[in-house]
Amino acid sequence: MIEIVSARPCHVRAIAELVEPFAHHRVLVAKELISYFEDVQEFVVALDGENVVGCGALHVMWEDIAEIRTLAVRPEEQGRGIGSRIYQALEDRARELGLARLFCLTFETDFFARAGFAPIEGTPVGKNVFNEMLRSHDEGLAEFLDLARVKPNTLGNTRMLKELTDDVLLEGD
Repeated sequence: MIEIVSARPCHVRAIAELVEPFAHHRVLVAKELISYFEDVQEFVVALDGENVVGCGALHVMWEDIAEIRTLAVRPEEQGRGIGSRIYQALEDRARELGLARLFCLTFETDFFARAGFAPIEGTPVGKNVFNEMLRSHDEGLAEFLDLARVKPNTLGNTRMLKELTDDVLLEGD
């Protein structure tokens, strides 16, 4: 039975191992192991017994918006609804934090569209917030801001946004 839980430091190496093939194929962003340890509190994992078979993270970017990032399921486990359950756990966290919007940068547009996301152009924040976000060293924020320096790394990805006032349930995976 698959259980979705908050990630702990003991899960970090398995998260990195799970993400590595996706990063190698440029589907997910490659990160150093230290980054996963630093961000472990953002992650949930899907456990089959003690084995990590999926993961995902919620990265707060501003007072009203967070990014769904590093959502991955082992290829042999895909199609079982694990990704949907991970996503739902992350959305639930976002709602608990009082966030109004979720962002993602993805190749999996159908998956996120079923969850209520829609493609966006530009950056859906005001000038003052944009200027504050520019101060961040986080590459995910640079992607959100659609900065030219990250475009070579994100070619083909779609920037998508969801308003959390929508109550769309994910059907399928």
